[in-house]
Amino acid sequence: MPITASTLTLPGSLIRRRAALALSALLALMTAGGVEAQTREIGGKGELLDRIAVIVNDGVVLQSQVDEKVAEVTKRLTEQKTPLPAASVLRSQITERLITEEIQAQRASKLGIKVTDEALNTALRNMAEQNHIAFAQLPDVLAKEGIAYPEYREQMRREMSQSMLRNRDVFSRMYISPREVDQLVAKQASGAETNGEYNVSHILLSLPEAATAAQVDQVEQKARDIYDRASKGEDFGQLAVTYSQAQSALDRGQLGWRKGGELPTFISEIIAKIKPGQVASPVRTPSGFHIVKLNEARVADATVMVQQVHARHILIKTNELQDDETVRGRLQALRERIIKGTEDFASIAKAVSEDPGSASEGGDLGWTSPGTFVPEFESTLATLKTDEISEPFRTQYGWHIMQLLGRRTQDMTAEDKRRKAYEQLRAGKADEETELWLRRLRDEAYVDIRN
Repeated sequence: MPITASTLTLPGSLIRRRAALALSALLALMTAGGVEAQTREIGGKGELLDRIAVIVNDGVVLQSQVDEKVAEVTKRLTEQKTPLPAASVLRSQITERLITEEIQAQRASKLGIKVTDEALNTALRNMAEQNHIAFAQLPDVLAKEGIAYPEYREQMRREMSQSMLRNRDVFSRMYISPREVDQLVAKQASGAETNGEYNVSHILLSLPEAATAAQVDQVEQKARDIYDRASKGEDFGQLAVTYSQAQSALDRGQLGWRKGGELPTFISEIIAKIKPGQVASPVRTPSGFHIVKLNEARVADATVMVQQVHARHILIKTNELQDDETVRGRLQALRERIIKGTEDFASIAKAVSEDPGSASEGGDLGWTSPGTFVPEFESTLATLKTDEISEPFRTQYGWHIMQLLGRRTQDMTAEDKRRKAYEQLRAGKADEETELWLRRLRDEAYVDIRN
């Protein structure tokens, strides 16, 4: 039987390699011909405008991308007064970062993960509000910082796409059992670290997935050398930029201020044994060897008091037969009947509300803490007095009227400890799993570095 394209099956890595080589050959021919000709001036003197720095599967990282990132990171490190590593080291770190981003972008595209303009605008609007900037003024504010708004939008889109991809590939597959939470809460019962906030820096030296004993020894020795240098006062941030293989490397290894419950478990255990300003000796985890520095620490109030609200609502959605005005009018009429006392809120909610979670309970949402509902719902709640019924308002779920039944201040210390324990366990697994996942993606990709 002759071997044809329909009968021959190649391993995925070999297919990607052949596709990349074909792409490389095509680009080389283009450069030798028409494309290069377009870069030459009329006088005949040639000037290459751009070139391929790395082939990544069937995509590329351009030299201009590397150069722009080098300039950006150099500027930031200089402003932070961080001594720059050797130019070759910095370029290598940045090239690896761009390779990882390209691999993630390709995988997101393959899986059909897309960030719509609507979702992007919502994220930008929220970011602007958090910084007390009107959304319409965001382009001008960025321009004053030397940042082009279209490029900023695309960077935000890439970051959102990466986040969605990690949620799919990493976070959605993690499971934290109630027993794990109970054990961590019990372990931390006498410790202050869960109530504190910590400014931590971190260096990761990765290990190959199936590392040999010799490779482990080599990486461990390198980690100990870096630890010795950091312990003797060498700038930790510069060491992170130079050697770390974590995603925080180009940020001087800084994880920033985090609550104790938000730190990976292994880091919280490390910082419990050291004082601010100290560097801990290397610790091995599945992703490699870690060197951790505790920069600062501050202890927060252990008691957590939360302002809760008790409310009920009626939800009606628009459809082909009922547009926004029709639904709003229906809810307005229902509100007037309830206020006049001719009908009961709970009875109407049971009869007409389209919220499957609360309709059978007469629209009752129970006692809830801040952040439970969408912003429009919470902002409407904030304006109501006890027993008052809101005017009809719209959220992403449809149209509502809502009645505030009460407010209270609740001691949520125990619940908060469990929440923090859960977040800490999740953060620990997430950091480890993300590093391992990125390493697998990198190992499985065809990468040809040309600069």
